[in-house]
This record gives sequence, structure tokens and C-alpha cells, in this order.
Amino acid sequence: MSVELPEARILAEQMMVALPGRRVKRVELRDCEKLQRMGFVNRNPEDFSMLVGRTVEAVLSRGNTVRVTLDGGVNLLLAPEYGGLVLFHRDEGEAAARWHLMVGFDGGGALTVRLTSMGLVLAARDGDLTGSYMYRRDFLGGLSPLEDGFTLERFTKLVSGVNRGLKQVLVGKDAVLVGLSNSAFMDVIYRAGLHPRRRASSLCPRETGRLFEAVMNLVGERMSLGGKDEWVDLYGKRGGYAPRMGPNLLGRACPVCGSGVERIQHGGGAVYLCPVCQV
Repeated sequence: MSVELPEARILAEQMMVALPGRRVKRVELRDCEKLQRMGFVNRNPEDFSMLVGRTVEAVLSRGNTVRVTLDGGVNLLLAPEYGGLVLFHRDEGEAAARWHLMVGFDGGGALTVRLTSMGLVLAARDGDLTGSYMYRRDFLGGLSPLEDGFTLERFTKLVSGVNRGLKQVLVGKDAVLVGLSNSAFMDVIYRAGLHPRRRASSLCPRETGRLFEAVMNLVGERMSLGGKDEWVDLYGKRGGYAPRMGPNLLGRACPVCGSGVERIQHGGGAVYLCPVCQV
């Protein structure tokens, strides 16, 4: 279950209410050795000690990554993008049983973070942020569908004539957008009526417009419904958005035309589609 742009933004907005003004009392890591070897968590656990005694100033997100800024130029980056839980507990004693990082605050309360697959938990000073691939990808690159600059005109300029597959254009390190992964990709191209193997250069203006609207509508709906239905927010509440296209529909009828949903291998993974609606 991936945490994409809508879920990261929901987390950041909830954390912006719960955390600013709280002073970090202690930080504890647990069962992180494998994650540290893979570079998902600071290899030196002592790096997290820079958070202790610091006060949370703000929380913001871009793409799939949440940035918690603390005084003294200290940051905590969280990106559980291929599965994870970020939870706030008003009483530290009620913290979840399983976590990789716990941040306890003066006066009570704690933040716990658990990665269930690939992701990021990073403590870093301002000057070291650009050393993180996920920070560079999400905060310094691409266009965000949640920003004012995401317009049809700008999207068209970025996409038109690009001789790459739609998945490469929308997902990954070289994508023109930030915050979308394979789950959103399948949903977006189904809404737009486009086959996953289409190239961006093959789209006519009408199809580019449908693709733009599909991205806008997907992100808006997931935000308004509290994220995907397999995801839980900062307080453990499950989201209400059910994807229109994805593995949950394999072998079932397309909601639009009634054709059987199929699975193909594309772009390094499985993609689900309607062979009639998506051309």
C-alpha cells in the first residue's frame, strides 16, 4: 500500500495541527538494522539525537515526503511511500506496539513511525537535506498537482512531444510530476481512457486534457475522502477512497463497459486495465 501525494499532504496537515510548539524529550529507534543497511534510516542512530531538545516549528509536504522542521535548523523527513504507519499518540504510554522510530515530547504525547516496505526516516540538518534523494526528488523537482502552478497549459508543455511512455512521464525519478506512484498511475490512465503503453508524444490535445483532468480529480477525491481505503491517517482513521482501477478489480467487470479487467507487465511491475476503455 503506497503513500502518495494525497496521503502525505493529509499527514502533514494533521501534524501541523498536532506538533508545532512541542519540544522533543527523547527519540528511540527499534528494529532498524535492516532499514539502516538499505539507507532508509540514518545509518548512525546517534544522528537522531539532534532532535532532542528541539521544538517543532512547522510541518509541510511535497510529493510523497513529509518534512518536519525544528528549531536550530534540524529536520525529520518521513516518506513511508511503499507502506508504513505514522501515528500520533496523545499519551506516550498508548503508543503502538510496533514501530521503528518513536519521538516523545515534553508534557506527553509521542509520534511513532513504522516502515513496512521501502521508504525513508531521516534526521538531517538544513545543509544536509539535498543529500537525500527523496528530498531532492519531491521538494526540488517536478510539478505538484497541489500547487497553483499545476495548470493545463504548463502540463501540456511538459508532456507534449515527449517520446517516453506515460508511466515514465508520470511516475519515478524522471517524471514531470511529483507524488504519484503505480497505484495512482493505473487510476489516472483509466479515468483518462488511455492505454498504459501509450507514449506521451502520441497524445492529441484532447487526450492530454483528459489526462490533466484525471490527475486533478484523482488527487482531489483522495484528499476529500481522507486518503485511500487501505491507508490510515495520523490518528489511525482509515481513508475512504477506493481506487477505480487496480488489483482489487482483477477478474471483475469494468465499471464503465463491463469488460473483464486485465493485468499486464509494464514499466517494471503489474498494471491493471480495461482493454476496451483504455486505448
